[in-house]
Parts: sequence; structure tokens; C-alpha cells
Amino acid sequence: MTDAERDVMEYDVVTVGAGPAGLSFAIRLKQINPDISVCVIEKSSTIGAHILSGAVIEPGPLDALLPGWRDAPPPICVAAKEDEFWHLNKTGGRKFPFVPPGMNNHGNFIVSLGAMCAWLAPQAEALGVEIYPGFAAAETLHDDQGKVIGVRIGDMGVARDGSHKPGYTAGIDIHAKVTVLAEGARGHLTKRLVKRFALDNDSDPQGYSIGIKELWQVPEGRVSAGKIVHTLGWPADNRTYGGSFLYHLENNQIALGYVSGLDYKDPGYKPWEAFQQWKNHPLIAPLLEGGTILSAGARAIVTGGWQSLPKVEMPGALLIGDTAGLLNVPKIKGTHQAIRSGMLAAEHLAQSMDPAGFDAKLRASDAMKELKRVRNIKPGFKKGLWFGMLNAGWETVTGGLSPWTLKVKPDWSSLDKLGEHEQSKRDYVQRTLAPRDRLQAVYYAATEHDEDQPVHLKVADTSICITRCAEEYDNPCTRFCPANVYEIVADETGKRLQINAANCVHCKTCDIKDPYEIITWVTPEGGSGPNYQNL
Repeated sequence: MTDAERDVMEYDVVTVGAGPAGLSFAIRLKQINPDISVCVIEKSSTIGAHILSGAVIEPGPLDALLPGWRDAPPPICVAAKEDEFWHLNKTGGRKFPFVPPGMNNHGNFIVSLGAMCAWLAPQAEALGVEIYPGFAAAETLHDDQGKVIGVRIGDMGVARDGSHKPGYTAGIDIHAKVTVLAEGARGHLTKRLVKRFALDNDSDPQGYSIGIKELWQVPEGRVSAGKIVHTLGWPADNRTYGGSFLYHLENNQIALGYVSGLDYKDPGYKPWEAFQQWKNHPLIAPLLEGGTILSAGARAIVTGGWQSLPKVEMPGALLIGDTAGLLNVPKIKGTHQAIRSGMLAAEHLAQSMDPAGFDAKLRASDAMKELKRVRNIKPGFKKGLWFGMLNAGWETVTGGLSPWTLKVKPDWSSLDKLGEHEQSKRDYVQRTLAPRDRLQAVYYAATEHDEDQPVHLKVADTSICITRCAEEYDNPCTRFCPANVYEIVADETGKRLQINAANCVHCKTCDIKDPYEIITWVTPEGGSGPNYQNL
């Protein structure tokens, strides 16, 4: 079909992504100028279904956006009551006598970020924002000069072989004076735009971690609502950046998860298995035994920080929130930064409807001051846990005033080849808690994709998988993916890569960690993917 035959919708602003950044941006823009037309498109079937975060939020930016929010808070919102910080070994652990300043959550709130976004969306709509869930932005649109002029929604009803099924409908084009990318970590449109406009020429590559999370219903009497526990140490060895979070909610529920830095070196490391091992630790398992999993999932977390911030403006478009890389790693918090950057972008566009100047405005803002202070903390852990802890203490005490800035390297480049170095021995335990394997975990993510749609995980050269990658790394994609999407199968014709795309929970780890950079994650058909409940 020709582009001229596609339906076109026109807005002043189109926002890609209904997370905290995109919704805060839309709300703030409408608060300032109700006459500006704003639409927010979201690839998930319902708002919040693809949102996964810890999440403990600092309420300051939300107070500024919606001053009365505490009178009618989101459905899951528990005031932080106490913090604990532990270093674990295989059989026990030691509670730190103090909690690092970034992890002091006095005055903060434990929320479900998915539920919070579902709560924010109707407030945006009440101001006149149009929100379209199930609309997956497949590509950006450009004029003859290259300026971004909107987005194209992916076609619906395309078969795996590319043919049109009976219910085929062509995706519409949304034209806008400004396109705001709020796609979260490793946004697939943002990735292309960064390359096209060389937005990362003056910054380090972006860094990431993978966060894997479950929500549990546990027996009466185990939960102390508002309690927040973080751990370091086992099951991660001292060379691998990893740590956990455990948040006590109301109604006998616990949100818990494990974060693994994707700069890990060991080609045999399995982030999902590390999380399951941690759950079976003697200090954690008694909380969960006899309980049930309500929901589970995984998502990449952006951790490059200040030195990895790309230029956030380009002709016709700008970047906000995690897609720009604004998460504060020592705090493990990005929601307040997302809201902050969304509001700042709204205030900027309300003045001129031109992205030019937003980059300088963001860099001069409190959001960037916060990231600059902690810029050296995460990279310090590349030299091991204990150096990282000492360095973090130094950076915290000096308020980040070190005259140096540690570099961030791309995560795909960090894997050791097989046999290159001796890897740490894993002293893992026998697991007894659900889920038994990754496929069962996918069930708890309630992920749904039409099996007969084009595979949305594009592997540029699958011959590498069964030759070089097998020899050099033993196919790490079969281990780093938390949803068992990648399998090497053998049949009468030999070995081949099998992609179980229907399992995908949209975490983006494969797009980040693949050592050959040949995997590209693109949006599947709108509405496909996980259906997270209160993650």
C-alpha cells in the first residue's frame, strides 16, 4: 500500500509510551495550555500492563505535578516505614549497621508502577489527553530534511510469512509538530534515532541491568507493611554486580526482585537463576514458603547515568525518562526523574513547541545535578564488590566532587570468551520455591502474542549462532533471556536457533547483551506482550 492510503491523525504532540514520564509530560502540558492537542500511544493492551519496577518513589516531583494526589493515591501505595540493608553469604548474612543515604527511604512510598500509571492515565484524559493503548509505534516519520514529524503505528493482522490475514488493518500515521519519546529503557525507536542523529557522539555508551520481579501473596503474619529490605552478596560473586529488593506491601503481599548488571563477564551467568537462588536463601525463603505468585516479569533498567546521557533533542523530537537514561543507580530509582523530566519537557514545549534548547535545559536541571553526584558509583563496581563499596562510600561522602569521571563501556562487550578467564564457582542451593523454570515464570507474566505474526526479535545472521557464538560463548542468549525465548535445537539437518517469540516479556536484554550485536528487538503487533498485574 502507498503511504498516501494510510489514515493520518494530526496532533500538536505525540508521546510514545504511557509510563510515568510520558503521562507526566502529557498532564503537565495540558495543565499549562489546554489548547495544545496531545496524544499518548502505548504498545500494551492496557495502561500499565508492560510496566515493571521495584518501585519505591520519591514523592517530590509527583507533589509538584498533582498537589492533591495523597488524598486519592494509587491503589498500591504504602508509606516507607523501615529500611534494612544486608550482605548475604550462602547460609546467612550480616545486616549493615547503617543504610546508605541513597537507600534511606524515609518519606518515600512503595508503589506498583504499573498500577500508578493506570491511575495517572484517567487524570491525563480528564485534562483532554487522548490515550491509545494497543498502539505500537513501529517507526518514526521524517520529512525531506530528516526532521521527525510523527510515528507510524504497526500494521495489525500480518501473518508470520508477511502475508495479510483476513483481519488485516494498516497502521495509521500520527503526525505531530513534536514527537516525545518516553519508551523506557532501550526504546527501540530511540535506539534508531540516537544512531540517525548521532545523539551519543559526546557521551559514553548506555549501560543497563536486568531487573526480574515477582509479586507474592504470603500467609498471614509475615508482612510488615512499609518495610524495605535490600541485599548485596550471594548469589552474585564479587565480580558480578547484583542485588535484591524486597518490599512489604499491604494485604499480606510482598514485591521482590533481583537486579543483575548486564556488564557481567561470565558467559555462563543466568540472571533468572540468580534471582531464584536468592529467593531460596535461608533469610528469604521462610517469608515465601506456603505463598503463591500473583505476577512475575522482567525489564531492563538503564544504569549508565550522567556520562551516558545522549543529547536529548533532535529536529522534531525529544527524549525523556528512562529512554534518555535518567535513573539514579545508587537509589535504584528513576520514577521521580521520569516525572521531573516529563514536566520539564512540557514546560519547554509550552513556550515554543520546538525541541531546540531542551537538552541544555535538562542538563542544567536538578535531575542532572542528582545524576552527576552519583556518576562514579555504578562504574566503580566493575573492579569488584569491595572496591565498588569503598568507592561508593567515597563518592557519597564527597558528594561526587571527585575530579574524575569513570567510563561506561557497552554491556555487549564485557563477556569473557569460554576459557578466557577462570570463572567464579557458583555455590548454588537446591530450589524448592515456585516457579520451577523460566517457562512457568512466563505463565505468571501472562504474556500473549499471536503465534502467527512476524517474529519481533530480528537476528541479522543466524549462522553466527551455531558457529562463532557456540564456539566463543556457548550461546549466552539461551541463558540471559528470562523467558526462554532463545533455544539451540538439533534436528536431522543439524543445529539451529529457535526463537520462541511468543514467550517474550519485552525486557530488551537480548538487544543489549548479545555479544555480536545482531539481535534487534522491534515492536510486535499492538497489544501483544505481558499483562503484568501490579508490578
